[in-house]
This record gives sequence, structure tokens and C-alpha cells, in this order.
Amino acid sequence: MLDKLKAIHERFEAIQAEVNDPAVIGDMKRYIKLNKDYKELLPIMEGFEKYKNILANIDNAKDIIHNEKDEEFRSMAKEELNILVSDKDRLEEEIRMMLIPADPEDEKNAVIEIRAGTGGDEASIFAGELYRMYSKFSEAKRWKVDLVDFTEGTMGGFKEIIFNISGVNVYGQMKYESGVHRVQRVPQTETQGRVHTSAATVAVLPEADEFDVEIKQSDVRKDTFCSSGPGGQSVNTTYSAIRLTHIPSGIVVSCQDEKSQIKNFDKAMKVLRTRLYELEHQKYLDEISKKRKTMVSTGDRSAKIRTYNYPQSRVTDHRINMTMYNLPVVLDGEVQPLIDGLQLAENAERLKEAGSN
Repeated sequence: MLDKLKAIHERFEAIQAEVNDPAVIGDMKRYIKLNKDYKELLPIMEGFEKYKNILANIDNAKDIIHNEKDEEFRSMAKEELNILVSDKDRLEEEIRMMLIPADPEDEKNAVIEIRAGTGGDEASIFAGELYRMYSKFSEAKRWKVDLVDFTEGTMGGFKEIIFNISGVNVYGQMKYESGVHRVQRVPQTETQGRVHTSAATVAVLPEADEFDVEIKQSDVRKDTFCSSGPGGQSVNTTYSAIRLTHIPSGIVVSCQDEKSQIKNFDKAMKVLRTRLYELEHQKYLDEISKKRKTMVSTGDRSAKIRTYNYPQSRVTDHRINMTMYNLPVVLDGEVQPLIDGLQLAENAERLKEAGSN
């Protein structure tokens, strides 16, 4: 591990020199990339310094044990050595985790798309509950939620809803939510009291910025139309809603949440950029899915990942066989224990991958 850390230290010093180079500062794309690399390596370098200090102290304690004649000194050195070896083992494990290549997308904001699946009106209602769950989760994390576009269900909820979440390490947490979410309960419209199974699909995409995807304006057709749904006096009276069509790919994005056409255009462009970026990002996710048994964070939208069972107040994540019996609390935004479990499983698999390489 020391050899690895020394090589990383050399890379870290090279990045430091480049970041301060006026020629690099003039190249904004490269400057941003180097700054990102610097921030990623900084915790490893801090761990490396601690590790070197511990190794030096271990050598010092061993020297006292072998050469010191004073028995009290030797006894103290033995006690210190036990503590230092324990600290060394713990720090090695921490550094080993840090040395696993991070998902380069984790720090990005996320674009979330929730679509009602099988189950008709009940699926739309459930899609609305998932949106509320993620909104509450984001509120607790101090993340910002921006609605982009939606189609309301006939009995409530949404047939489809698209929104952005921005904040610290959003995609790194939310990526585990991609897949099919099932709900088992007695629908409000059911007179016989039978439990039905409905589903909604959640897609979590890393939000692409202008450096990730360049879009030619000549490739985009812009259409305007009147907003629908809640929104005040401007709804249905001004052409503030935006529909963008990317001609080469055929991707269509709409945004009607803002009263300003310019703001709707900016939001729609973010989603369009993200959808185009997703085409490349999916290749990376497909590569992960070949290696990982649990299918954690591989973005497979067709995989049934979680069941919300109302009669038993049970939430089960099928990827890691984790079950919680506090359904109302989870739906009120307490998703963190599930995400923590998924992260733990993924880190274990990544450690195995790193060990086999």
C-alpha cells in the first residue's frame, strides 16, 4: 500500500503545480478537472500523512522495547505499540476504501424521473407518494428540489414527474433509487378489500453540465405552449412552457414549472443535456452490472428493487435483502438507512473488485 500511496503523492504534487500554472488557469475545462482531482486526492493525502506518523511511532516504540533497559519505559512502549498497531490497522482499512476509484458522477446533482407503471390510477398515486418521499428526504439533507415537468394522474399523483435535485453529493446518494418500486395495498377504489400490487419506475440521472455535453443550437427545435396545472394566473394564458426537440437524437424535453419562458428554457436544456449524457453514462453502468452481483447503483430501470407493503408496514430492498417495518416513516422521507445499507454492499463489492485486479 505504501508504494500506491507514494505514487498518488507524486500525482498530487503534480496537480498542485498545474493548478497554479497560469496557462492551465486560462483553460477553464482543464482547471475545473484538476481542481476536482485535487479535492478527491486531498483526504487520501491527509490519511497518508497520519499513516507515515503512525509507522514512525511504531518504529520508535519497537526501538525502545529492544534497546531500553528501564523496565517501566519498556512497559509503556509496549502499551503504546499495541495502540499504534490497532490505529494502523484501522487507518489502513480507511485508506483502502479511499483508494477504491470513486464514481466520477457521485458529486453531481441529479435529474429524477418517476413514471407510473402497472396499476393504473393506483400507480399514479404511488408515483406521487414517491415524489413526496424524495422531496422530504431532500429537505432533511438541505438539498434543493426543482420541478421540471409533470403529467397529473386522474385520481391524484402523477403519471409522470421530472425534477432536479441539487446539493452536495446528490447523485452519489440518489443513484441507488433507480429501478422499479412496487406497492402492495388495498386501493381506495377497491370495494372488496383485496390487496393489489402497483408499480412506479424511478430513473436517476447524473445532471450533465456544459463541459460534459456540447449542444449545437441549430440541432434544437424550440416550441412554446401554455402551461397546465397549478401555477396561478399565467397558466393557460401565456406561452411560457417550453418543448425542446433534439433533432439528431429525437429526444424531446418539456418544462412548464416556471412562469418565465427563459427559466423554463434553461431547465429544459439541463434535462436535454442530461439525457444526451445518459446515453454515454449507460455504457459505464452496463459495465458495472456485469461485475456486481447485487446490481447496486447500476441504473437498471427494469429491475424490481423495492417493495412497500402496507398490510405489514414493511419496506424490503431486494438487492440486499434488507427489510424495515416502519413504512410510514420511510414514505415520510427516512430513506437514509436503506441508502446506507446499499452503499455498504456496494463498497464491499468494490473492495473485492479492487482486490482481484
